[in-house]
Amino acid sequence: QYQLVESGGGLVQPGGSLRVSCAASGFTSDYYMIGWFRQAPGKEREGVSCINMADGRTNSEDSLKGRFTISRDNAKNTVYLQMNSLKPEDTAVYYCSASLNFRPRCILGSFEYNYWGQGTQVTVSS
Repeated sequence: QYQLVESGGGLVQPGGSLRVSCAASGFTSDYYMIGWFRQAPGKEREGVSCINMADGRTNSEDSLKGRFTISRDNAKNTVYLQMNSLKPEDTAVYYCSASLNFRPRCILGSFEYNYWGQGTQVTVSS
C-alpha cells in the first residue's frame, strides 16, 4: 500500500521561506516520480515541481524556477520542496503525489499521478 504524508506547511510572511516535506512509503524501488502540486481557493490544481526518485532529475513550473527547489533523500524516502521569497499568491494547499509511470523526465500533469497525500496548507500573509 502506497502512502504519502506531507508536513511542514504553515503561516509565513511575504518574502519568507518554508520547506514542506513528503514522506513516501510502500514503494519497493526508486523507479517512481514524486510531484508537488498546489491548489488555491477557487482555482484549479497546478503543478509546481517533480522529481525522479531514481536519478534526481527534476522538472519545475517555469514561473516558479529560482524560488522553489525540489530535492530528495532516498534513504528517508522523502521529497522536499524548498520555497523562498514567498508571495501571497503562493498561498494554497500543497499536495505531493506519486507516479509509477517512470519517465526519463517527470511531467507536471496531475493525470500522470496515481497516489496523493492529504495536503498541507501554506499561507503567505503579513
